[in-house]
Amino acid sequence: MKKIVFITLIMMNLNAMAQNTMSPELLLKLGRVTTLGLSKDGKNIVYKVAIPSAEENKSNSKFYTLPINGGNPTEVTSTKELLNDKNVSPDGKYLVYDEEVKIEKVHGKDFYPELEKSNAQIYNGLDYRHWDKWNEGKFNHVFYKENKEGAVGIDLLKGENFDSPQKPFGGDEDYIWSPDSKSILYVCKKKSGTAYAISTNTDIYEYNLETGKTINRTEGNLGYDTNPAFSPTGNLTWLQMKRDGYEADKNDIIVSFKGMNINLTANWDGTVESFLWSADGKKVYFQAPIDGTIQLFEVDFPGLTKKLPVVTQLTNGDFDIASLVCLSGDTIIVTRTDMNHAAEIYSYNLKKKTWLQLSNVNTSTYNSLALSKTERRYVTTTDGKKMLVWVILPPNFDATKKYPTLLYCQGGPQSALTQFYSFRWNFQLMAANGYIVVAPNRRGMQGHGVEWNEQISKDWGGQVMDDYLSAIDDVAKESYVDKTRLGCVGASYGGYSVFYLAGIHNNRFKTFIAHDGVYNTQSMFGTTEEVFFNNWDFGGAYWEKDNAVAQKTYTTFNPMNAVEKWNTPILIIQGGKDFRVPIGQGQEAFQAAQLRGIKSRFLYFPEENHWVLKPQNAQVWQREFYKWLKETL
Repeated sequence: MKKIVFITLIMMNLNAMAQNTMSPELLLKLGRVTTLGLSKDGKNIVYKVAIPSAEENKSNSKFYTLPINGGNPTEVTSTKELLNDKNVSPDGKYLVYDEEVKIEKVHGKDFYPELEKSNAQIYNGLDYRHWDKWNEGKFNHVFYKENKEGAVGIDLLKGENFDSPQKPFGGDEDYIWSPDSKSILYVCKKKSGTAYAISTNTDIYEYNLETGKTINRTEGNLGYDTNPAFSPTGNLTWLQMKRDGYEADKNDIIVSFKGMNINLTANWDGTVESFLWSADGKKVYFQAPIDGTIQLFEVDFPGLTKKLPVVTQLTNGDFDIASLVCLSGDTIIVTRTDMNHAAEIYSYNLKKKTWLQLSNVNTSTYNSLALSKTERRYVTTTDGKKMLVWVILPPNFDATKKYPTLLYCQGGPQSALTQFYSFRWNFQLMAANGYIVVAPNRRGMQGHGVEWNEQISKDWGGQVMDDYLSAIDDVAKESYVDKTRLGCVGASYGGYSVFYLAGIHNNRFKTFIAHDGVYNTQSMFGTTEEVFFNNWDFGGAYWEKDNAVAQKTYTTFNPMNAVEKWNTPILIIQGGKDFRVPIGQGQEAFQAAQLRGIKSRFLYFPEENHWVLKPQNAQVWQREFYKWLKETL
């Protein structure tokens, strides 16, 4: 009897614990896992855990090793001796690295040294700013030197005003050694100024150490060539997009083999994110979006045989394979997420088809929480297609109650809406605050075929808006949705969607939140830095009066042209260093709302870019987000 009472008390305590839900403060304290690779002896995964500190307003990191077959982590103070250095040549003689080099005169004092207190900047072309930084005439260059103390580096791009690694996010994955240590391959878009801003034509260049000469290995391709790697048998492999100016084109795996470039995924209706070769060089493993998730695939390498490569999906489930880490025998190491769990390290046995969770950085935290429930829903669109809609239900959901509901509008616009875990747009947190979240895989999403992905380009305010409304209208039929308390939220293209829907929603929504959204397509074209994106997705420039597609973007599909129909409270969020969607977009929207007498608020982050990265700003963002919803919904 005592034993039964004791067990009952334990269950009651566990149940009570499970009633806790996610909060902004708890979300901030979660560990961010980044894998660094396989240890030299092949026995351990080496990884980093970053934890933001609101008090210090920065992130602090710790490093660990973890047995590849499972076990307890061990904290280490340094990882240098544990990992093979990819930047050391295979023969050990040389080291490749990158440095920023001053190439161009930009500042007033560069031209007029006697005016040293001048802070003027002078430009003769575009690319004068990118992402969140102004061009100061400095460029990333790849160097190599002898692998010994005091060695002097040699600049592979000496005197060239080009970047490798690519800005803004490129790192040492943009350059690799050839297996014979005789050459270095690097990714570069060898264009500058305005030509740089309107193109996506990166190429893979090969620099020969002996001759000092450089050749273009991908000259025939006009779009992105990225992610160079060599197969175990020495074949150069990379990811390729075909069309110049289209950043969301189909990404294929290309293998250079005996003078031919073989496209392994040409006949597969999807797009590749990253890849790994099998140890025997007969297969390539890759991750790709599929039906609202990111899964693991393999494709065979045919070599000289006449058979076509066959793509096979290896994993399935409501989760994302967020990154590929390494292969070890029959096991592939990855990181995995879902809408309730941040990234953890997993192993997947390719033969047994079994999963093993290796890291447990945040497991105890999640075990103490009541988690939201994620449901798949397929909605018929206005043009008769089936659209996946993720519906996220609050913890301890009760179908007899009514809940306020948020339509979530994904950015991109061509990004996938999968089982990702965002530390800003966190569905788990939204649900924990009592909101149902409706997240449609509308037109433009990856993972539903190339045609579906491409339908959004040049049609920003068209079918995709019908997709949004179809999704919220369908879910709103449920008895547990409070139809009088619907909100609409989103960032980037999702922010554009919010601004556009604010003019056409016919009183469906009670509140809006737009973060770094496009409000005026014309001024957006005139101020954004990667002009190729707007050239492609808008269909051209606003001065092309005979271009009917472009003119529709600047008239019918321009949110500002429907602002007279705005009648709903709106929170507008803007980063001061966002050069992708510049500050004027948020300013124009807020000014219009205020002058029209609409309840509105402007949340401005002077030092943030397209994202909110500083811990204290992140807390302000979350608190203002939910404060606004409580005020207006």
